[in-house]
Amino acid sequence: MAITKDKKKEILSNLKDIFAKSKSVVFLNFHGLGVEDTTTMRRQLKADGVGYYVAKKSLAKKALSETPFEGEMPELVGEVAFAYSGDETGSARGVYEFQKKFKDGVRIVGGIFENKYMDEMKMTEIAQIPSLYVLRGQFVNIINSPIQQFVVSLSEIAKSRE
Repeated sequence: MAITKDKKKEILSNLKDIFAKSKSVVFLNFHGLGVEDTTTMRRQLKADGVGYYVAKKSLAKKALSETPFEGEMPELVGEVAFAYSGDETGSARGVYEFQKKFKDGVRIVGGIFENKYMDEMKMTEIAQIPSLYVLRGQFVNIINSPIQQFVVSLSEIAKSRE
């Protein structure tokens, strides 16, 4: 079924807003993913604060060409959706989890990070960066570890003197 001109303008406007306002956007191919799995993925992404938008490739390419980003745009292959977030790594991390779960249904094909186009490999690397909360926890653990070892040593010295 053909899309009306008004609907195309609305989709184009939505895509431009997504590309302009999001800190990162992941382009993903969702070919072969069932309705139930797609719904599960959408709900989980939404719960994590990640938006999900499906649009025709021709409209997406037009919106991307009208928004200035550095580098070369990755090839949009198959059925393409866009996961976007205000968190730099949140959208990539969310899609990556589903890519591991549905190996044949979801695949990262590229994205936008720090106003630059990224290919599949770079977006996958970004997706593997832990969240800010995990990084803070790891940092606190690193700081706490020597203190904890010192306290254990003092405890052992105190036991040996008794």
